[in-house]
Order: sequence, then structure tokens, then C-alpha cells
Amino acid sequence: MSGSKEIRSQIKSIKNTQKITKAMEMVAASKMRKAQNQMNKARPYAEKIMNVIEHLSYAHPEYSSAFFEKREIRKRAYIIISSDRGLCGGLNNNLFKKVIELTVESHQKNISSCFSVIGNKSLNFFQRSGGEVIAKTTHLGDSPKIEQLLGTIKTTIDKFLGKEIDEVYVSYNKFVNTVTQEPQIQKILPISKLVKSKDYEHYWDYIYEPDAKEVLEALFTRYIESLIYRAIVENLACEQASRMVAMKAASDNAADLIDELQLIYNKNRQAAITQEISEIISGAAAL
Repeated sequence: MSGSKEIRSQIKSIKNTQKITKAMEMVAASKMRKAQNQMNKARPYAEKIMNVIEHLSYAHPEYSSAFFEKREIRKRAYIIISSDRGLCGGLNNNLFKKVIELTVESHQKNISSCFSVIGNKSLNFFQRSGGEVIAKTTHLGDSPKIEQLLGTIKTTIDKFLGKEIDEVYVSYNKFVNTVTQEPQIQKILPISKLVKSKDYEHYWDYIYEPDAKEVLEALFTRYIESLIYRAIVENLACEQASRMVAMKAASDNAADLIDELQLIYNKNRQAAITQEISEIISGAAAL
């Protein structure tokens, strides 16, 4: 019965693991709802500031901002948003794969790449792969604050304004529904006209106080910050949804494995009992 004892031990171990995965599934489901609320709260501000930038992009301001400056592309920066923890399926790897494909294409065109990473997984990945990491932020928690991101965002913006990099993209996972998350790569610098299909019949300008440069530079910075923060809360919802699905799959697989081992255990036990009965009958017949 030594084999049966080993099987019983395996079943017990798998059941303990199943309890953990079920608990993690329920925790992820709860956190996903909170993350969706954060995502929905971030949308109105992001949409409003996008409307403001849309109007400014069609205006003829007295001050021409470097945020709109287009130049020859020699170097691109990618702001990579990932999770701090694993156990969320292929969420991070799918995003990294898409970014790497773009960097390889850029390299073939003699365009170098650097990375501002948000999340422990992206930091570890791009450090191991030898990527140039220019800024990093990790351990944001389940309720990220914009204050935690200001250093990474400012470093990236300053390098763009200082012409060390010529384009900036933000890479994150877009929340479609509980089972679908899509990797997204969006250009955020230089700022381009947001609605190309809309043709304005006239142009306008605004009166700025204290002056156009101070107001517009602050506004464009807030716009970039809002885009990145919205991407972070959306990626957080994706992380929790992906973890919930992954933990449910793990629990289901554990249940299937327990059934298989239970069947093997019953067969072994039945065979052992049959053998004992046979031995008893043989011994009685010998007497």
C-alpha cells in the first residue's frame, strides 16, 4: 500500500493548493471590481483634458510649445506599464512581446530605444534583456496615486524636451472585459491633433494668465500625466481580471487532477484488497 500512501499524500497536497487558488480567485475578483471603479473615475478627467488639448491643437497660440515639435526620429522611449506580481497568466509577456517586436523593427531603421518602466515585472524583464532603463517606479499597490509616478513621468518628459529622445510611447493592457485584455502601444509625445477627421472652419486663440508658456507647459504636462495614470488604472483592472481567470483555471485543473488521482487510488486499493482475499483463500485451501 506504499503507492496508495503516496497518492493520498499527493491528493492532500493538491487540495491544499486548490484552497489557495480559490482564495486568490476570490481576492482577485474583489480587487478587480475596485480597479474597475478606479478606471471609471479616471475617465471623465482624461476625456475632459483631451477635449481641451483637441481645441488647443487646432488653435493658433502665441506660444509654440515643444510638446508639439516633430523631428527626425533617432531614439524612442517606451513607458512600459506592467504588474508588480505574477500569477496573472500571459498578461505581461504578451505586452513585452509586442514592445520587443516594435523595438526590433525600429532597430532595423537605425532607431534606438529606451524604457521607462512602471511595475516590477517590466523592470526585471528589461534589465535582464539588456534594455536601457531611464526611469523606474515599482510597488504602486492596488490604489496607485499620481504622486508616485511624477518622478518617472518628469524624467521622460525632460528627456523629450531636451531632445535626447524624439518620440514617447506608453505601453499597457487595455481592459475589454473580464476574459479579454489587449496590449496597447500609444504615442503620447509629440502631441498630435487628436481628431483628424474633424475639420474646423476657423482658428482661434486664447488669453492666458500669467503667460502662454507657463499655462500651456503646465497643461500639456498634466495631459501626459492623465494619459499615463489612466493607462495604469486600466492595466490594474486587466491584472486582477487576468489573475482571477488564471486562478480559476488552476482550481479547475486541480479538481481534475484530484479526480484522476482518486481513481488511481481506488484502483490500487481495490487491487490490494483483491490480492489479500486471494491470499486468504489460497491459505485456507492449503489447510
